[in-house]
Amino acid sequence: MTQVTIGIVLYPGAQMSAVLGLTDLFTLASQFGGENESALPHLRVRHLKIDPGSRAHVIFDSAGHPDEANRLRSDVLILPPTLEAPLSPEAAAPAARWLCLRHAEGSVIASICGGAFVLAETGLLDGRAVTTHWTYEQALHDRFPKLKVDVDRLVIDGGDIISAGGLMSWIDLGLIVVNRFLGPMIMARTAQMMLVDLPGREQRFYSGFIPRLSHGDSAILKAQHYLQTQEGKDTRVSVLAEHAGLEERTFLRRFQKATGLTATSYAQRLRVAKSQELLQFGKQPVESIAWQVGYSDPGAFRKVFHRIVGLTPGEYRQRFSA
Repeated sequence: MTQVTIGIVLYPGAQMSAVLGLTDLFTLASQFGGENESALPHLRVRHLKIDPGSRAHVIFDSAGHPDEANRLRSDVLILPPTLEAPLSPEAAAPAARWLCLRHAEGSVIASICGGAFVLAETGLLDGRAVTTHWTYEQALHDRFPKLKVDVDRLVIDGGDIISAGGLMSWIDLGLIVVNRFLGPMIMARTAQMMLVDLPGREQRFYSGFIPRLSHGDSAILKAQHYLQTQEGKDTRVSVLAEHAGLEERTFLRRFQKATGLTATSYAQRLRVAKSQELLQFGKQPVESIAWQVGYSDPGAFRKVFHRIVGLTPGEYRQRFSA
């Protein structure tokens, strides 16, 4: 029987519930695969700890042969999430150096949530799309400006590099790995047994709008504060530029540079954030909410809401209503 080796990297602060959950998920999937007459590969799971000299030590091997495991190349290496602050560049350096070598050998590298900071230290993500937990978006972008951070997506599968967003997205990532090596039938059986959804959710269903406020442009910050008090309803460039004390063309250029969004997109996200609150905690009809957040055309509101959130207002209310 062929074998696929999956290494889970235990960097400092790694969330052990995700490490053990992934181990159980792969064990369960491998059991289902073993029942299949088509001789699917066996999933072997290792827990790896990287020392300061960038050497890996196997501290757990599902096959029970740690000495042999030390000589195995991993087909997939996973950086789990963390409940602590993202690892500093100095603390992440030993694992980053080791991961670069393994990637050059053909290992697929995957990160979950804050594990993206360790992966980004390798430089392998430069110029590529990556996701992380939506609360880390600004920190990841600031620390690694060459990355294309997209926290709307829960999982980004780039073939040789995979990233997943939230703390619990280890489930989605695990199922994607199962699908890659054991196929969709085993993935579906594993998800069914664990009572979890198949991959396909989007992180933007769950995230709120966190505006950039620490960019250092005091003039633009004044306009942002005005937009916040108006809940995004007043988007006239002349008014916003006046609050910022800038000419309109200068304001538009500096606003996008500081916030990463056009003034219109920024205001739309503020309106949608307010509508999410009203949908979740109130019983007003969608048409009334659209008017309350500044849209005279409910159809236009629905289109903007779906584009930003990934769900219709009705779907959002059904899923998240309190």
